[in-house]
Amino acid sequence: MTTNRTRGRWAALLLAVITPLVAEFTLGNPPPRMAWLLLLWIPIYGAGIVLVRELVRRAGTGWAGVLLLGAAYGIVEEGLALQALSSPTIYGAAGWAPRILGVNSAYTELQLPYHAVFSAAIPILLTDLIVPSLRDRPYLGRVGTWLAGAVFVLGALLLRVTVVTSIDPGYQAPPAMPAGCAAAVVLLTVAGLRLKPRPGMSPAGPPQPVAAGVFGAVAAFGYLALLFPFGGATQPAFTHGGWVVVPMTAAAALAVVAGWLLRRWTAGGLWTDRHSLGLAAGALVAHTAFGLISNADTVADRIGLAVVGAVMVCLLALLARRIRRPRAAAPGRP
Repeated sequence: MTTNRTRGRWAALLLAVITPLVAEFTLGNPPPRMAWLLLLWIPIYGAGIVLVRELVRRAGTGWAGVLLLGAAYGIVEEGLALQALSSPTIYGAAGWAPRILGVNSAYTELQLPYHAVFSAAIPILLTDLIVPSLRDRPYLGRVGTWLAGAVFVLGALLLRVTVVTSIDPGYQAPPAMPAGCAAAVVLLTVAGLRLKPRPGMSPAGPPQPVAAGVFGAVAAFGYLALLFPFGGATQPAFTHGGWVVVPMTAAAALAVVAGWLLRRWTAGGLWTDRHSLGLAAGALVAHTAFGLISNADTVADRIGLAVVGAVMVCLLALLARRIRRPRAAAPGRP
């Protein structure tokens, strides 16, 4: 029991470190030369996603729970801490697409699924693959879970009083906006902790792990490219005016189709850890490739992010090698 508790604490710490690296650093935000800024992100990202995993594992709602609570996490960060979902000035996001009820529509469509996948699902998946013996159980006890929640709240406040005051000074969302964000967080959290996986989806044989990686890469790069203006564009996919509805609709359709395919592939019991790692690795490589064309502003930044991407690929290859290595069977079990 003591050994499991110790390993659980180390696994929670590993997840807390992996999360901001996956969500921010491997995208080039911040650039490698400013990696020290990750210290500001670790409390909210690390503790927040550890809390997500602890709650989902206790509730038994699986990956649907992770994605729903990951989206709730995104609302806390983007809607309550940064208030970027509604700010008319931050990142220029208000100009990406029409604002709906004071919300930056395209930015919101980009960020909430992004946090669900890259801030929550992929870091949790990688940690589960690194520490497979604890994948189906919580890492922490009740005290540790409450502590993660407290650090998460403090991390959000830290973000509010440091980053926001420098990149979006003076903006304060109208009271209805934080109230709406808080209500959405509650609804997503309740759904994520109550909605159990339902059978009934007709299974389909999954593709080979390499093909799953290609699928993950295409889906991730396509979603980011459809919604994030890059290459001098002021609106998604180089559109103008109302034409922005085209890439926004395409991104939503891409997410729905990708989710439907993944549900079918994972429903028949043939999906393995190698498939999961292939899917995550493809998404991560595409994620960093997109960062190279969208976030890296200088040659030095591009070289730095390319080095980060190369290190990431090497680490993923080591993890793949470890997964392929057969494990010794427990006594009395095949």
